[in-house]
Amino acid sequence: MVKTGASERDETVSFDDEELILVDDEDQELGYLSKAKCHEGDGVLHRAFSLFVFNRDGELLLQQRAAGKRLWPLYWSNSCCSHPRRGERMAEAAHRRLWQEVGIEAELDYLYKFRYQAQFDPDGAEHELCWVYLGISDEEPRPNRQEIADWCWISPTRLDAELVTQAERYTPWFKMEWKRLRNEFANKLKRYTR
Repeated sequence: MVKTGASERDETVSFDDEELILVDDEDQELGYLSKAKCHEGDGVLHRAFSLFVFNRDGELLLQQRAAGKRLWPLYWSNSCCSHPRRGERMAEAAHRRLWQEVGIEAELDYLYKFRYQAQFDPDGAEHELCWVYLGISDEEPRPNRQEIADWCWISPTRLDAELVTQAERYTPWFKMEWKRLRNEFANKLKRYTR
């Protein structure tokens, strides 16, 4: 549940005219396009990242996307996801966005990257070459209300059960990434989940 009061923040950190990095299937840069244009129609392939941050008890930090999001508003998703800016290294972007969006710092370890396309409605989609990171932090989230409607810590076992009974509440990229973490990267995940 979201904590209220001084821990909450309200700051615009994402803009429709922000330039995203266009890439090919091999993650080679092709150019730049506004965030709004990248997400129109079927989407244009661009570079992104997803963070899975765990606490020392092995629980995963989930966030519910803000109601004002163009794509998947109020859906539950991983700890943080966004895009690097023009000229920004991926690790720098991941740490920057985790602070801007969630208000925490974490040790982050790159795990893998993959391409996906997910259609939200006829007018908008995600089409990303996404870098996936695992991290650890025991800091109390201070959510940015422009980005996050709610948040919680959840055990992997409980999350697995929810993804069976309430899968429609979660973003498509999160479901794809979690399945791969639980299957292909189960041994690495153990370091974070105990």
